[in-house]
Amino acid sequence: MSQPESKKFCEPIYQRDHQTLSNNSLLIQCADLVLPWLNPKELAATSSTCKSLRQISKSITLRRSSDSCRAFESFPIPFHNSFPRRQSWGSSSAEDDKWVGRRFAIETVRLVDESGERVSGCGCQKCGEEEEEGDGFGNRRCPCLRFDGFEDVVSECGPSCCCGFECPNRVTQRGVSVRLKIVKDERKGWGLYADQLIPEGQFICEYAGELLTTKEARRRQQMYDELALGGHFSPALLVVREHLPSGNSCLRFNIDATVIGNVARFINHSCDGGNLTTTLVRSSGSLIPRLCLYASEDIKKDEELTFSYGGIRLHSKGLQCFCGSSCCFGSLPSEQT
Repeated sequence: MSQPESKKFCEPIYQRDHQTLSNNSLLIQCADLVLPWLNPKELAATSSTCKSLRQISKSITLRRSSDSCRAFESFPIPFHNSFPRRQSWGSSSAEDDKWVGRRFAIETVRLVDESGERVSGCGCQKCGEEEEEGDGFGNRRCPCLRFDGFEDVVSECGPSCCCGFECPNRVTQRGVSVRLKIVKDERKGWGLYADQLIPEGQFICEYAGELLTTKEARRRQQMYDELALGGHFSPALLVVREHLPSGNSCLRFNIDATVIGNVARFINHSCDGGNLTTTLVRSSGSLIPRLCLYASEDIKKDEELTFSYGGIRLHSKGLQCFCGSSCCFGSLPSEQT
């Protein structure tokens, strides 16, 4: 009589153990999909549950800190401190961490000429720097190298041009071509630093982010101002104005890199203008230019990259500036969006 009772008593325990093992096995199988969504504290807590999850968590942390760009750029851009906030990345999935095949951006808005025909770009097989009348060998200057009517605007070949991705007139479209790193400062917070000697005139990166309407930019700026009062929030909303050829109006666009952006959002402000200069770059046939940053001087390795966010300061109690320059105003630029 005692033997059947012992067997009956043990069955539920075995079933529970088996169910626990099955659940753990399922969790480990899905860990590479679930764990990348965890923030550092949650990832640390998960890593203490079992050896398998500890190894997976360790590899995710290593991948996160070794390249903030997830292999989207030519060079990895590592964090030299802990990495920021929750982001769904760090898995070993090839689709997640690698950009398979470089391709041009799809333009949804195009420019047209006086006759209403779409401006489709150049027909060059190899864009060069020859004179307009040619170089004597049948080669002509690429028409994308000039953009009539717009001052201080760099012009590049666009998605409708016949030239390939290695065209010398697509410098900014190939992404970051210098080694950079992200370092956290006690007062400034995150900052972008040179990890090599960068010569004057070198393209650094595009200021990428969400393109907002003016109404949405004003709504977000008001929200960001309230969040920034606590001192633990750094918005990255820039208002850019481009004067049109008529001289009577300007094109305004708002780039918000606070949530969606690239490494440019880590570049801090400097009241003396910094060592970077901003330039508008237009691709042939594209209506909206892109804001790109270039080295305004030779930049040494381990030197911080900075530029001026603007000169307007409307709020006397705005965010404090820690640029440390001799002409520091004490507060960051702000603008009534």
